[in-house]
Amino acid sequence: MYGVSRDSITSHEKFVSKYELNMPLISDSDSAVCHLYGVLKDKNLYGKKSVGIERTTVVIDREGRIARVYPKVKVEGHAEAVLEFVKAGMDDLDASQ
Repeated sequence: MYGVSRDSITSHEKFVSKYELNMPLISDSDSAVCHLYGVLKDKNLYGKKSVGIERTTVVIDREGRIARVYPKVKVEGHAEAVLEFVKAGMDDLDASQ
């Protein structure tokens, strides 16, 4: 599992330390990964238009294929839903071997 944002490496290091994360964060300062996954979206906040990241979770299977995309992520209950999907997929994979 990885987290990706356009924040700097220094910012990521502080975030990991503050929240005691046990996963690596990738700095996408040139937005290359964001463009590849199509998560940059037009935003409008209080009349100010900008381009920002639409919080998205992408589950990639063991073969490197996209297994599922969760766009417009809301934090509450999301981790549990993704974990349930991944566990179900692993159970299916283990049963087929």
